[in-house]
Amino acid sequence: MRHEYKHRITYEDYLVVRSRLRLLAGQDSHVGNDGKYVVHSLYFDNLSDQALREKLDGVNRREKFRLRCYNDDTDYIRLEKKSKVNGLCDKQSEAVTKEEAVKICNGGLSFLEVSGKPLLQELYAKMRYRLLRPRVIVDYVREPYVYGPGNVRVTFDSRIRTGLYRNKLFEGEYVGVPTEDCIIMEVKYDAFLPEIMEKAVRVPCRQASAFSKYAVCRMYG
Repeated sequence: MRHEYKHRITYEDYLVVRSRLRLLAGQDSHVGNDGKYVVHSLYFDNLSDQALREKLDGVNRREKFRLRCYNDDTDYIRLEKKSKVNGLCDKQSEAVTKEEAVKICNGGLSFLEVSGKPLLQELYAKMRYRLLRPRVIVDYVREPYVYGPGNVRVTFDSRIRTGLYRNKLFEGEYVGVPTEDCIIMEVKYDAFLPEIMEKAVRVPCRQASAFSKYAVCRMYG
């Protein structure tokens, strides 16, 4: 389980914090020449919007399923389950192929049941018996920084877009619809946040918020 805090910051805040991080932290191996990558996700919810409602209501124990790929690389697609318990976050992940992702979007679930992979079998059970379904596409640009002690990860997310009324991946031409024009700084760490990093990400008059890219994009479809 990890600590995770989100801060909605200004562009000026971003420039200041980024300049500090570049002196302390490195970037992960997935970034492009510009130090960023595009995150492309498809989130699931049931017919009563349980995941959305629990997020908005601040329910103490909640979870979300999503399919995710990066920079439109269909050779690397993950099914992820993100859970939050008592303010701490956990993420489980399993690789799926493009063909499997398309099957999930189209309701072809039988392979999940016999996959032998617990996360895929859990998704099958919840799509079968709780009517979990693909609900909305969420895209954004991420600039990540990593720091070894404390397993710290700081990311800046911007250009958040959604697939208006689209709930399938890799089918037909896709043009994202812009949502809020903002920068979200996420700070994640294990047991402790080193003081040097706590000072590096500190932004005056900015407090952690409950910002949810999923909830924002659900406003559009």
